Amino acid sequence: MMRGMSAKKEPDWARPIVKENLSERAYRSLREALMRGQLRPGHRLLLRPTSVRFGISATPMREALLRLVSEKALALDARGTVAVPKLTLEQLLEIRTIRTDLEGRAAAAAAQLVTDSDIDALAAIHAQMAKSHQLGKYEKAIDLNTEFHLRLCRLGRLPVLYDIVEGLWVRCGPILSHLYDGGLQEDWDAHTHLRVLAALRARDPDAARQAICEDIVNGGQGLLAHVTAAAEAGETEADKGA
Repeated sequence: MMRGMSAKKEPDWARPIVKENLSERAYRSLREALMRGQLRPGHRLLLRPTSVRFGISATPMREALLRLVSEKALALDARGTVAVPKLTLEQLLEIRTIRTDLEGRAAAAAAQLVTDSDIDALAAIHAQMAKSHQLGKYEKAIDLNTEFHLRLCRLGRLPVLYDIVEGLWVRCGPILSHLYDGGLQEDWDAHTHLRVLAALRARDPDAARQAICEDIVNGGQGLLAHVTAAAEAGETEADKGA
């Protein structure tokens, strides 16, 4: 490392666990990290190093990892190594379709239930997201984008629907780490989140549903391009090896 340059700090998704029910706590920490894009597709979670990072023994760590494997949030290869899976284009499109349906329903419900303070809290999250992006703090912006969507969904007060949506974010969260690849620019003065907030202030369910659905579809175009390019690159390498 060059003198004067500091090492890049890793995202703080693993924290030492000191109380009982270690496997459950490790599971929830990993699930949160997946959901918020703090673990990238292809990232390997080797048992012993991950156990050391959490400050727990291998047994509860293995239980937590295998629980996420059973939920298809993580993948287990033939050698027994756990890794963050890479979504195919078909999987990403299916998740997007389900998200637009469910998050649209939640937004419509929220428009009829929210208070002014609820809306102000969402607006503050969006403002922090915009500031983080403008400062080049893309990991923070991605985390705040996740928080905006999940908080809006919670405001719909549909707990079963929310649990399903959260599960979808666990599956698609890792690919959000590529959301701002290449320093993708955003028009923060005309961002779709602002239309969501306006619809909530107007207590307009249809407008809230439409705005969040457009945000999911339009905001995810870069991710579709990333997955498509990765698939094409894989096919090219396979052709070379044929």
